[in-house]
Amino acid sequence: MKSKKENIAEYILYLWQLEDYLRAFPEHATGNTELMELYDMMHMEGIMAGGHLQIAQNALIELEDLHSELLETEAPYRAVIMHLQPTLNILKAKTDRPDMSDIEACLVLLYQVMMLRLQKKEISPETEVVVKDATQLLRFLSKTYYDNETAV
Repeated sequence: MKSKKENIAEYILYLWQLEDYLRAFPEHATGNTELMELYDMMHMEGIMAGGHLQIAQNALIELEDLHSELLETEAPYRAVIMHLQPTLNILKAKTDRPDMSDIEACLVLLYQVMMLRLQKKEISPETEVVVKDATQLLRFLSKTYYDNETAV
């Protein structure tokens, strides 16, 4: 499994992808210890139809906490999120959860684009620019998270 410490944003996206995979192909969990454990967790947490595992939610909370800290202390970070804000607001307004955090919105954006690419659907140049900015933001967050975890 992807390491949360190594890249927390990729870890969250990986868990979301596995959740969707297990919802679509639950029979593929058989014989794979990692998938079986995740499948059992999904069943116990009641998220077989939708939602995310608590471990994914906890990782997202950690990332959001770090985001809040960086907004207070890092002016360049604050500038990137302010640049993304209008697009994130539009994205959030188009979902059933317009109150989601900016970090979750970035992750949702990247996940949706990943799904479109897997389906070989075209991504507009405007979306590519936003994806690049969201990726840059999440990469910085993940690196800072990694640095903080390895410093302990």
